[in-house]
Amino acid sequence: MRRLICLFIVLLLVFPLSAQLSLSDEARISLLTCSPSEEAVFTVYGHTAIRVSDPAHAFDLVFNYGLFDFSKDDFIYRFTKGETDYKLGVTHFVNFLDEYRLRGSGVVEQQLNLTSGERQRIWESLQTNLRPENAIYRYNFFFDNCSTRPAAIVERSVVGEIVYHHEPVQQTFRQLINYHMRNKPWLIFGCELALGSPADRLVTQREAFFLPLLLESAFDEATVVSPGGEERPLVSVKRVLQEDIPEPVAKSLFSPPAVSLAALVLVVFLSWLEWRKKTYYLALDCFLFTSAGLAGLVLFFLAFVSVHPATSPNYLLLWLHPFHLAGVLLFVVKKGKKAAYCYHFINFAALTLMLAGGYFIPQHFNAAFFPLIACLWVRSGRSLLLKV
Repeated sequence: MRRLICLFIVLLLVFPLSAQLSLSDEARISLLTCSPSEEAVFTVYGHTAIRVSDPAHAFDLVFNYGLFDFSKDDFIYRFTKGETDYKLGVTHFVNFLDEYRLRGSGVVEQQLNLTSGERQRIWESLQTNLRPENAIYRYNFFFDNCSTRPAAIVERSVVGEIVYHHEPVQQTFRQLINYHMRNKPWLIFGCELALGSPADRLVTQREAFFLPLLLESAFDEATVVSPGGEERPLVSVKRVLQEDIPEPVAKSLFSPPAVSLAALVLVVFLSWLEWRKKTYYLALDCFLFTSAGLAGLVLFFLAFVSVHPATSPNYLLLWLHPFHLAGVLLFVVKKGKKAAYCYHFINFAALTLMLAGGYFIPQHFNAAFFPLIACLWVRSGRSLLLKV
């Protein structure tokens, strides 16, 4: 509530300035880059904002494209579907800095080497975007987020062209986000499930700007080339406003690979045990295939309903798909024995191809997936051998 009140007060101060205000020669515009934090899921990638300060008009403001409200009832559904709305907000610079100090994030400022006309164009663009009818935008993690929007505004406002001299990262979208989530293995596991083969495409030099730290690095070496051919550095001054405070990373034995391997060992043991006892653990199959079917429903939604650009096609649907739920019905119905056998035959064949030919599938698979795939493979294979 306190943040909302502060935002309301700042808006009351900013709107009277309006886009008609001409920045003075003392005005400065900077790119602020905040380092990643382990505080929450949405902080592990860092953040980018634009600072506009003008001592002559007595204001020092930060424009932030990263505001969202996850308390809305339909937030999770809209996020899953790819229809998340973010908002441009504005706050006083000291409040912005305090927020990231409390989070333990470092903040780096890159003062941009701009002419007065270029600064004015950026100011007017920000004011236009701040209007209620423009402030909300459809967020896209890879292509339209709090980092790409400031970059686009600067690129549109300079006279000439910004030339980026840094080397392309030569990594995929998946590799880049996995690096930022390296201290959260279960978050990596979940993202690896959700993201399909498009995430395994190499990012272009410009696409890498979806990550704040890569945008900062690109601006460091960038130059502005005017229509007449004159060249100047994009960044005139770079300073560290506050140091990053590294957070201790807790080690856990319950990593995805360890848990999935333990699950496979348990499934193999129970399958051997029921063979020895000449029985059938129906509950085990119901649990495994129901879990796979429910996960498959989520992947099906992401691949065929969601508008996320990196979730389809997803070759994990060969393993996790909604048809497993139909298979469970066949397991529990006495008259479905023959159909269940056919189901296990098809599933065993599909999983065999997946395990044997995984190298040729154009999608990265997390190491923790293979033991879980093998769990279903073992159960279907066991059912075929014993004709259960």
